[in-house]
Amino acid sequence: MPPRIEDYSFGRIVISGKTYTSDVKIIMDQIVPNWWRKEGHYLYPEDIEDILNSGVETLVVGTGAYGVMKIDPTVAEACARRGIRLEAYKTSQAVKRFNELAAEGKKVAGAFHLTC
Repeated sequence: MPPRIEDYSFGRIVISGKTYTSDVKIIMDQIVPNWWRKEGHYLYPEDIEDILNSGVETLVVGTGAYGVMKIDPTVAEACARRGIRLEAYKTSQAVKRFNELAAEGKKVAGAFHLTC
């Protein structure tokens, strides 16, 4: 079962009792801290290759507190090729959606930009 996200605020997320202050990915039951992308405020397939190859059903992307991180169209194409549903929201809403899917027992991954 995926870890539970207990709290999110600008620049900070609490996952299963541990606080993270840099962007983070959750891939089913694995937490990947200190997530860096090729370009800080853009998401490309190579930034989530581990998620694309993980067998998840859904990827929930948190685009930041204000939605500044943009998702390149090639991400949706890469997800579609692997049968992964892509959902993107501002990070506060993405956290809620990730927790909903995890609670339903879905194979879910999350990629969360914590600032902007």
